[in-house]
Amino acid sequence: MTIQVKISKKRVPYKTAYLFLKKRVELVKKLKSKEMIWLLEHPLTFTRGIRSNNSEILDKKIKVFKTNRGGKTTLHSPGQQIVYFALNLNKRRKDIKNLVRQIEITIIAFLKLYKIKSRADAKNIGIWVGDKKIAAIGIRVSNWVAYHGFSINLKNNLNYYKKIIPCGLDNTKVTSVKEQSNIKISNPDTKLKNIFLKSLKNI
Repeated sequence: MTIQVKISKKRVPYKTAYLFLKKRVELVKKLKSKEMIWLLEHPLTFTRGIRSNNSEILDKKIKVFKTNRGGKTTLHSPGQQIVYFALNLNKRRKDIKNLVRQIEITIIAFLKLYKIKSRADAKNIGIWVGDKKIAAIGIRVSNWVAYHGFSINLKNNLNYYKKIIPCGLDNTKVTSVKEQSNIKISNPDTKLKNIFLKSLKNI
Protein backbone atom coordinates (compact mmCIF):
# COMPACT_ATOMS: atom_id res chain seq x y z
CA MET A 1 0.00 0.00 0.00
CA THR A 2 1.28 3.44 -0.90
CA ILE A 3 1.91 5.75 2.04
CA GLN A 4 2.88 9.34 1.38
CA VAL A 5 5.93 10.44 3.37
CA LYS A 6 6.37 14.09 4.31
CA ILE A 7 9.55 15.38 5.94
CA SER A 8 9.52 19.03 7.03
CA LYS A 9 12.95 20.52 7.64
CA LYS A 10 11.54 23.80 8.96
CA ARG A 11 9.63 23.83 12.26
CA VAL A 12 5.89 23.67 11.79
CA PRO A 13 3.55 25.50 14.21
CA TYR A 14 1.49 23.00 16.18
CA LYS A 15 -1.89 24.40 15.15
CA THR A 16 -0.90 24.31 11.47
CA ALA A 17 0.06 20.64 11.74
CA TYR A 18 -3.00 19.77 13.82
CA LEU A 19 -5.44 21.26 11.31
CA PHE A 20 -3.62 19.71 8.36
CA LEU A 21 -3.70 16.27 9.99
CA LYS A 22 -7.36 16.63 10.91
CA LYS A 23 -8.27 17.43 7.29
CA ARG A 24 -6.09 14.62 5.96
CA VAL A 25 -7.77 12.08 8.22
CA GLU A 26 -11.19 12.98 6.81
CA LEU A 27 -9.88 12.55 3.26
CA VAL A 28 -8.34 9.18 4.13
CA LYS A 29 -11.66 8.07 5.62
CA LYS A 30 -13.40 8.91 2.34
CA LEU A 31 -10.62 7.22 0.33
CA LYS A 32 -9.90 10.58 -1.32
CA SER A 33 -6.27 10.77 -0.21
CA LYS A 34 -3.31 8.50 0.43
CA GLU A 35 -2.31 7.46 3.90
CA MET A 36 0.51 9.54 5.31
CA ILE A 37 3.38 9.71 7.74
CA TRP A 38 4.85 13.14 8.51
CA LEU A 39 8.15 13.78 10.27
CA LEU A 40 8.69 17.26 11.68
CA GLU A 41 9.55 19.46 14.66
CA HIS A 42 7.43 22.03 16.48
CA PRO A 43 8.29 25.29 18.22
CA LEU A 44 7.75 25.07 22.00
CA THR A 45 4.12 24.00 22.48
CA PHE A 46 2.26 22.50 25.43
CA THR A 47 -0.67 20.23 24.56
CA ARG A 48 -3.44 18.42 26.41
CA GLY A 49 -4.95 15.07 25.46
CA ILE A 50 -8.48 13.89 26.25
CA ARG A 51 -7.42 12.36 29.61
CA SER A 52 -5.62 15.46 30.92
CA ASN A 53 -6.66 17.63 33.86
CA ASN A 54 -5.73 21.09 35.16
CA SER A 55 -3.52 19.76 37.95
CA GLU A 56 -0.97 18.72 35.30
CA ILE A 57 -0.27 22.39 34.49
CA LEU A 58 2.25 23.59 37.08
CA ASP A 59 3.10 26.91 35.43
CA LYS A 60 -0.25 28.67 35.05
CA LYS A 61 1.28 31.26 32.71
CA ILE A 62 1.85 28.87 29.82
CA LYS A 63 -0.61 28.49 26.97
CA VAL A 64 -1.84 24.96 26.42
CA PHE A 65 -3.34 23.67 23.17
CA LYS A 66 -6.26 21.26 23.64
CA THR A 67 -6.26 18.30 21.26
CA ASN A 68 -8.40 15.23 20.62
CA ARG A 69 -5.51 12.77 20.91
CA GLY A 70 -5.30 10.16 23.62
CA GLY A 71 -3.16 10.76 26.67
CA LYS A 72 -2.57 13.61 29.06
CA THR A 73 -0.46 16.79 29.05
CA THR A 74 2.85 16.89 27.21
CA LEU A 75 5.04 19.28 25.27
CA HIS A 76 6.75 19.59 21.92
CA SER A 77 9.90 21.64 21.42
CA PRO A 78 12.87 22.11 19.08
CA GLY A 79 15.13 19.07 19.13
CA GLN A 80 12.21 16.66 19.55
CA GLN A 81 11.36 14.44 16.58
CA ILE A 82 7.64 14.22 15.87
CA VAL A 83 6.00 11.57 13.68
CA TYR A 84 2.36 12.06 12.72
CA PHE A 85 0.39 9.60 10.67
CA ALA A 86 -3.00 8.90 9.12
CA LEU A 87 -3.34 5.14 8.59
CA ASN A 88 -6.41 3.32 7.35
CA LEU A 89 -6.75 0.16 9.41
CA ASN A 90 -9.74 -0.88 7.32
CA LYS A 91 -7.12 -1.99 4.79
CA ARG A 92 -5.14 -3.84 7.44
CA ARG A 93 -5.68 -5.62 10.74
CA LYS A 94 -8.11 -3.72 12.93
CA ASP A 95 -5.78 -4.13 15.87
CA ILE A 96 -4.88 -1.00 17.85
CA LYS A 97 -2.65 -2.91 20.26
CA ASN A 98 -0.60 -4.20 17.36
CA LEU A 99 -0.25 -0.69 15.92
CA VAL A 100 1.02 0.58 19.28
CA ARG A 101 3.40 -2.38 19.47
CA GLN A 102 4.81 -1.63 16.01
CA ILE A 103 5.37 2.00 17.06
CA GLU A 104 7.17 0.77 20.18
CA ILE A 105 9.32 -1.55 18.06
CA THR A 106 10.12 1.36 15.73
CA ILE A 107 11.28 3.65 18.55
CA ILE A 108 13.30 0.94 20.30
CA ALA A 109 15.06 0.06 17.00
CA PHE A 110 15.77 3.75 16.33
CA LEU A 111 17.30 4.22 19.78
CA LYS A 112 19.53 1.19 19.22
CA LEU A 113 21.26 3.22 16.50
CA TYR A 114 22.55 5.37 19.36
CA LYS A 115 23.45 2.39 21.58
CA ILE A 116 20.52 3.19 23.85
CA LYS A 117 18.77 0.26 25.49
CA SER A 118 15.10 1.09 25.91
CA ARG A 119 11.84 -0.65 26.69
CA ALA A 120 8.08 -0.36 26.49
CA ASP A 121 5.95 -0.35 29.64
CA ALA A 122 2.58 -2.11 29.78
CA LYS A 123 1.26 0.29 32.45
CA ASN A 124 2.67 3.58 31.14
CA ILE A 125 2.53 3.95 27.37
CA GLY A 126 5.71 5.26 25.80
CA ILE A 127 9.35 4.20 25.65
CA TRP A 128 11.65 4.24 28.66
CA VAL A 129 15.36 4.22 29.38
CA GLY A 130 15.63 2.86 32.89
CA ASP A 131 13.01 4.83 34.83
CA LYS A 132 13.08 7.84 32.50
CA LYS A 133 10.75 8.42 29.56
CA ILE A 134 12.36 9.21 26.21
CA ALA A 135 9.40 8.87 23.83
CA ALA A 136 5.65 9.48 23.98
CA ILE A 137 2.83 7.89 22.00
CA GLY A 138 -0.64 9.38 21.49
CA ILE A 139 -3.19 7.86 19.12
CA ARG A 140 -6.82 8.41 18.21
CA VAL A 141 -8.93 6.18 15.97
CA SER A 142 -11.98 7.27 13.98
CA ASN A 143 -13.77 4.85 11.63
CA TRP A 144 -10.64 2.69 11.87
CA VAL A 145 -8.39 5.47 10.63
CA ALA A 146 -5.59 5.84 13.19
CA TYR A 147 -3.91 9.21 13.57
CA HIS A 148 -1.79 11.56 15.69
CA GLY A 149 1.49 9.79 16.41
CA PHE A 150 4.60 9.75 18.57
CA SER A 151 7.56 11.86 19.61
CA ILE A 152 11.16 11.13 20.59
CA ASN A 153 13.32 13.46 22.67
CA LEU A 154 16.52 13.90 20.67
CA LYS A 155 18.27 17.02 21.95
CA ASN A 156 15.45 19.20 23.25
CA ASN A 157 15.61 21.31 26.41
CA LEU A 158 14.26 19.04 29.15
CA ASN A 159 13.83 21.95 31.59
CA TYR A 160 10.53 22.84 29.91
CA TYR A 161 9.04 19.68 31.41
CA LYS A 162 9.24 21.35 34.81
CA LYS A 163 6.27 23.51 33.80
CA ILE A 164 3.93 20.49 33.60
CA ILE A 165 3.39 16.98 34.89
CA PRO A 166 4.12 15.22 31.58
CA CYS A 167 1.76 12.34 30.81
CA GLY A 168 0.74 12.43 34.48
CA LEU A 169 4.24 11.37 35.59
CA ASP A 170 7.16 12.80 37.57
CA ASN A 171 8.56 15.66 35.46
CA THR A 172 12.14 14.83 36.49
CA LYS A 173 11.88 11.39 34.93
CA VAL A 174 12.39 12.41 31.30
CA THR A 175 15.47 12.00 29.18
CA SER A 176 16.76 12.43 25.61
CA VAL A 177 19.07 10.81 23.09
CA LYS A 178 21.62 13.54 23.74
CA GLU A 179 21.55 12.79 27.47
CA GLN A 180 21.89 9.04 26.94
CA SER A 181 24.35 8.79 24.04
CA ASN A 182 27.56 10.35 22.76
CA ILE A 183 26.79 9.36 19.18
CA LYS A 184 26.19 12.31 16.85
CA ILE A 185 22.54 12.80 15.92
CA SER A 186 22.40 13.15 12.13
CA ASN A 187 19.46 12.76 9.74
CA PRO A 188 17.18 11.31 12.44
CA ASP A 189 14.04 11.92 10.37
CA THR A 190 15.27 9.79 7.45
CA LYS A 191 16.50 6.99 9.71
CA LEU A 192 13.26 6.95 11.68
CA LYS A 193 11.15 7.03 8.52
CA ASN A 194 12.86 3.93 7.14
CA ILE A 195 12.40 1.98 10.38
CA PHE A 196 8.75 3.01 10.74
CA LEU A 197 7.85 2.10 7.17
CA LYS A 198 9.34 -1.35 7.74
CA SER A 199 7.33 -1.77 10.96
CA LEU A 200 4.11 -0.70 9.22
CA LYS A 201 4.32 -3.79 7.03
CA ASN A 202 3.29 -5.71 10.16
CA ILE A 203 0.02 -3.90 10.83
